[in-house]
Amino acid sequence: MKHVPQITPQEAAAFVKDGDTLLQGGFGMTGNPVHLMHALAETDTKNLTFIGNNVGEPGLGGGRLLRNRQIKKMIGSFFTSNPEAVKAAQNGDVEYELIPQGTLAEAVRAGGAGIGGFYTVTSAGTEIAKGRETKIINGKEMVFVPGIRGNVAFIRAWKADTAGNLQYRMTEQNFNRAFATAADLVIAEVEEIVAVGEIAAENIHTQGCYIDYLVQAHTTLEELGSSGSVSKSKVVSEKRMNMAKRALAELQKGEVVNLGIGIPTLVADLITEEHGIILHTENGMLGVGPVPEDGGGAMDYPVNAGKIPVTALPGTSYFDSTDSFAMIRGGHIDTAVMGGLQVDEAGNLANWAVPGEPLLGVGGAMDLASGAKKLIITMMHTERDGTSKIVPVCDLPLTALKSVDVVITDLAVFSYIDGKLTLTEVMPGATLEEVREKTAAKFIEDLS
Repeated sequence: MKHVPQITPQEAAAFVKDGDTLLQGGFGMTGNPVHLMHALAETDTKNLTFIGNNVGEPGLGGGRLLRNRQIKKMIGSFFTSNPEAVKAAQNGDVEYELIPQGTLAEAVRAGGAGIGGFYTVTSAGTEIAKGRETKIINGKEMVFVPGIRGNVAFIRAWKADTAGNLQYRMTEQNFNRAFATAADLVIAEVEEIVAVGEIAAENIHTQGCYIDYLVQAHTTLEELGSSGSVSKSKVVSEKRMNMAKRALAELQKGEVVNLGIGIPTLVADLITEEHGIILHTENGMLGVGPVPEDGGGAMDYPVNAGKIPVTALPGTSYFDSTDSFAMIRGGHIDTAVMGGLQVDEAGNLANWAVPGEPLLGVGGAMDLASGAKKLIITMMHTERDGTSKIVPVCDLPLTALKSVDVVITDLAVFSYIDGKLTLTEVMPGATLEEVREKTAAKFIEDLS
């Protein structure tokens, strides 16, 4: 049986050379190889190309490398959660490339499997697809994405045996499983190292043939950043809660539903066992329950896509990001509820970028908008200055083309009936005249 050497974080960091491409597992600070990243931050290694879902929070994980100016280019799906990353990108201090979350996961899986690339409908017709090869496949425009590999991968697992077999904990599989396959040198940071045979064969998630070195390191709550605990105080306006209640009314018993961050997250607080709705979160969980009442954090509970600790309902399952997005792209998610910046008469959605604003992340929105069977958008009807967010044609960067089925705002509910934007309901406290006045798009009225 192979024996994988155990080394220190400092010895691991020494394997990374100037100019290397570094893959880092983790989703937010959960399943993040924070000790390896912090050891690397103590070196003089620079000009790194960093690949991960996000760089981490300011001063933590990859965020520490960014602060040290060790990163030349960052490639990932969501950097908005780190203001320092947004500022560095906007000032031109660091190069960056945004890739939809599911596309990133699949590109790394392809790289690790020796596959040159793949075509996906995700991002077709958007800014993200500019400069990429496209092709019509089965009547749909698809974008070609090459496989991704790195020189070194830092990943995080819960347990390893001395042969390098890894077991992950709850939602900590995320990007770690794919990243373990796609680098010339793979170093796994783990909480515990045990003898061969102590991890049941069916519980091994990453096989030892992928792992070159093991580092044992214990994570503290402080190193998990915002995922460390749950805030019990949450003040929600009546308008936002009305929108969440109306979105819940669109969901059917037995549906698999993905809820985005913002207003859609409120829907989760309203779902009861009687609703029979199965919640999916793209970082690798099916069967999401409410936030823990004891205030426990990510050391005790799985986390959702908002990096918030949640409970697991009976029948819950965990998986990695590649499997999660295979569910999404494969049409196995019945309904997605997400926020929006603009929706237009054709059902096009813009919800990830505003030119000049501190937003630097597309996350899983493009995958969900193009992959879910039904897409519900919840958003305020107007901007703060009164500008309509339901417009004739979106002028913000697009998320997906002709994807929206229902729009729920604080003033109204619209559906696309026979492809036409149709007002079907006026929300409590609003009037038909107000809806007409504050909607820039042309729409049909069907309030029967």
